Amino acid sequence: MTVLLLVALAAATLTLGYCIYGRWLASRLFQLDPTATMPSAALQDDRDFVPTPPAIVFGHHFTSIAGTGPIVGPALAIMWGWGPALVWVLLGSILIGGMHDMAVLVVSLRNRGMTIGEIAGRLLNPRVRLLFLVLLLFALWVVLAIFGWVIASVFVQFPEAILPVFLQIPIAVAIGLRVHRQGKNLLGPSLAALAAMYATVWLGAGCPGTSWTGGPLGQLIQGINGTVAGWPIWLWVAILLAYCYVASVLPVWILLQPRDYINSLQLISSLGLIVVGLLVTATVGPATIATGTPAPALEMFAPLLELHPKNAPPVVPFLFVTIACGAVSGFHCLVSSGTSSKQLRCETDARAVGYGSMLLEAFLAVIVIVAVGAGIGLGWPQEYPGQTGTELWQTLYADWRGVTGGKAIAAFVVGSGNLLESLGIDAVMARALVGVLVASFAGTTLDTATRLQRYVVQELAGTLLGKLQGRTAAGRSTNPLALPLTWLTTPHGATLFAVGTAFLLALLPAPGKDWSVANLGTGGLILWPLFGATNQLLAGLSLLVISFYLRRRGLPTFVATLPMVLMLVMPAWALCINISRWIDGGSLALVAVAVVMLAVEAWMAVEGMLLWGRVQGVMEEPLPPLLVRCQDIAHDQA
Repeated sequence: MTVLLLVALAAATLTLGYCIYGRWLASRLFQLDPTATMPSAALQDDRDFVPTPPAIVFGHHFTSIAGTGPIVGPALAIMWGWGPALVWVLLGSILIGGMHDMAVLVVSLRNRGMTIGEIAGRLLNPRVRLLFLVLLLFALWVVLAIFGWVIASVFVQFPEAILPVFLQIPIAVAIGLRVHRQGKNLLGPSLAALAAMYATVWLGAGCPGTSWTGGPLGQLIQGINGTVAGWPIWLWVAILLAYCYVASVLPVWILLQPRDYINSLQLISSLGLIVVGLLVTATVGPATIATGTPAPALEMFAPLLELHPKNAPPVVPFLFVTIACGAVSGFHCLVSSGTSSKQLRCETDARAVGYGSMLLEAFLAVIVIVAVGAGIGLGWPQEYPGQTGTELWQTLYADWRGVTGGKAIAAFVVGSGNLLESLGIDAVMARALVGVLVASFAGTTLDTATRLQRYVVQELAGTLLGKLQGRTAAGRSTNPLALPLTWLTTPHGATLFAVGTAFLLALLPAPGKDWSVANLGTGGLILWPLFGATNQLLAGLSLLVISFYLRRRGLPTFVATLPMVLMLVMPAWALCINISRWIDGGSLALVAVAVVMLAVEAWMAVEGMLLWGRVQGVMEEPLPPLLVRCQDIAHDQA
């Protein structure tokens, strides 16, 4: 019952945070206006700027920000004890993460859907904008390279997730076409899509629970799963990035929006099933594990507090870097200002989309803590036969160096599957449900990150192109760089650059691995140790931008400045510790990039401090008037 009480108290805390602090931010600080003109209407182009129902934007936003971050982070950080992990998730999401996400979304809405990098240039200065864009380019480059590997790893460990993930694509396109072009109500298509997606999970698992499992159809599906799961990692990365290219250049309503929306339906319903499984497991008792050995009673087998796990870095500052998504994450500012702000059709929806999505992600992180800290102790007979309870947990988490991202994901899948089995769900189906949840989260983050990288590349290319000198009388630049930069300002050129450079990084073998076909596709792991700190630095720098937005308007700044200090100090501290370790280990490439990241942070912080005293109550330059579109003129004349 202790586990159940923890989840209930966490849910109540998050709900109170939304009703009290979230409401104050929306109504008192930012004073959201339901009559304000939205960028989706003012700049509607049916590609990126598309007025969209709030439920669909919520689904897109939630699935994009979540990814595997709120799964891997808490599943690793629990080595310091479930107490610190839970406290940081709850306080971080309510006081920092939710405010950060909603604030960036609101400021982007009030700046015509500009990305956080462009907004930094308006609120601070052009140098900060350029530095911000370079930081975003690096962070998204690593995300694209690593998430292809993450999804491929999930497919290899849980091949029953492959078919459902790819069948989501035609279902999403059908929903997108029906809702956008025919203006149909969302309820019917949503229920149909949800039923179809669960059917694909059952089909991908080999039709468990029926006589078909051992028949021709079940054997065919299992054979296909086994074959494609054995494909090399680099091939999976290539397939996934090719899909991301298509998703990025298509109008947002055809694939990105509907896929994220129907994914959110499946993911939220799956989370609901896990919570019900937790309730049944805690009150009625767990199911007997597959070996026939009775499972132990549900309790937190992970320690409440463990300050010195074997070979683990210090809990401070690394807790604040390890758990990012689920508490606060810099990547969220890219989604808020990159895609969601271009789709909202009412400003007051920013509270539910920005703040609400963050708190739902925090609840996912709570479920991960419980699934790994308690659910995994119910047994993992496939990998650790005969071990349960504290013994199994200590075997899994004996050494920090042995707990990788893939192992943490597997622990969540198995722990959650154990809870689902208490509902009478077949073991294979239970693991398939959670495996699809993880792969879908990662997939939505991957395709959204590609679109965001496209925006960043276009902005950078446009900036550099504008600085080229030596134009002819015809207006064309004589600089040889003008042509490729012009190409990079187009959606197709920028997207090809995004996926191409990510694939080149991914093709490299992981650190310590030799050049072989089996190791190709793991290159994202080379720079992955930098991502946690870089991501949190990005959150701190986003809060710097929000602080300037509030200060220029004479509004209270403490809601952003206090979290900003925390999110600049902790990642920088963690990077400094890692730099010392990487020097000792000879990882000079990581040292060089880390030093550059720290220099960028310091530069932007100095720029902010020099400007801070001069902007109190001084508004930034107004945006230029929008050009009147041809279709608007034709409409007025008619």
